[in-house]
Amino acid sequence: MSTVYAVTRRLLSLPALLFRSDVSKEAELLVLRHENAVLRRQVPRVRHEPADRLWLAALSSLIPRRRWAKIFSISPATLLTWHRKLVANKWDNSRRRRPGRPPTAAAVKTRVLRMAADNPTWGHRRIHGELTRLGHKIAASTVWNILNHAGIDPAPPRAAAGQRGSSS
Repeated sequence: MSTVYAVTRRLLSLPALLFRSDVSKEAELLVLRHENAVLRRQVPRVRHEPADRLWLAALSSLIPRRRWAKIFSISPATLLTWHRKLVANKWDNSRRRRPGRPPTAAAVKTRVLRMAADNPTWGHRRIHGELTRLGHKIAASTVWNILNHAGIDPAPPRAAAGQRGSSS
């Protein structure tokens, strides 16, 4: 919506001012002001659609603020609020954002479970190391959680460090 808003502002500013005579512009302004006054007397409250708000906010940038009260049927504060909302909507990522960490991909979970099944002596740290070598960014605790939720017990205890290679 903000791209449409920016394009609309650019399109309205240049041709409207360059290709018309001053007398024609003044006469049209007088007609529009009179129509605006008549409509204000007849309609108690106007409901503006989002497209109407976009047009009025875009046109307001072409008119000095001191004249807004005479031209627009809404208050200057309302125009500024619409403009702020149009700009804020561009940067609003709340619909795309979810709280907490993103879930682990199903393919990674499957790979963790397959590695655990194919290599029963590997613990979560070894599986984590292998996944890291393969280019997956995953924490060792996440691997442990995946194994734990699948009901896979930890790897069997290893021999003490002093007992390695001392089978003489």
